[in-house]
Amino acid sequence: MKIGGFQKTSLLDYPGKISSIIFTLGCNFRCPFCYVPQLVLPERIKDAKIVQEEYIFSYLEKNKKFLDAVVITGGEPTIHRDLPQFIERIKSLDFLVALETNGSNFKMLKGLVEKGLVDYVEMDIKTTLDFEKYNRVVGGVLTREMFENVKKSIKFLLETKNYEFRTTIAKEFHSKQDIIEICKNIKGARVYYLQNVKNNVELICGKQLTPFSEEEIEEIIQEGKKYVNILYRG
Repeated sequence: MKIGGFQKTSLLDYPGKISSIIFTLGCNFRCPFCYVPQLVLPERIKDAKIVQEEYIFSYLEKNKKFLDAVVITGGEPTIHRDLPQFIERIKSLDFLVALETNGSNFKMLKGLVEKGLVDYVEMDIKTTLDFEKYNRVVGGVLTREMFENVKKSIKFLLETKNYEFRTTIAKEFHSKQDIIEICKNIKGARVYYLQNVKNNVELICGKQLTPFSEEEIEEIIQEGKKYVNILYRG
């Protein structure tokens, strides 16, 4: 595994659990509002300081009694072929595992869940399920295969229990109607979080983007909750 970051403790990233967070290097998307370019862009990754697996496992082993879970994020973790073996090693220490993913590797996601290697999935839905819109939001790198995998991943997770969907929203890329369409696409989902774009960090697009106002978000939530349990995560 190519790992570019390790956060020893988090109270927020696995619902109701104390977790450590592992940040993998590399991603197959180029979302303009992504705030970890150092984990995504090849020209930045080549200068990244690699976190050694043995350092992580040594920490997890020594702190088992203080931690409940490990969250694996990125980048996009499922681009790494050795992810299942890596998670198996984490599970051998009796941790819960959460996976943050864009859903583009349906086969791996399904396998991880069905084998009991992942206990909770946090999937980003980038925009409404229209190929051209989705391609624009992921930076023009989308293939038809990737798009079909995203849709399969959504359908699969809707049939499971331990997951959440979420969308980072920016006015340059999303309209109110786009978000409502997502709500319709995932009707009945366990939970769907909206997250405003961050402007206090470096974004992949290299400029600031426009967040939605609290009033606009409340309007979206009021309409979206007709279809799904939609919440705002500030």
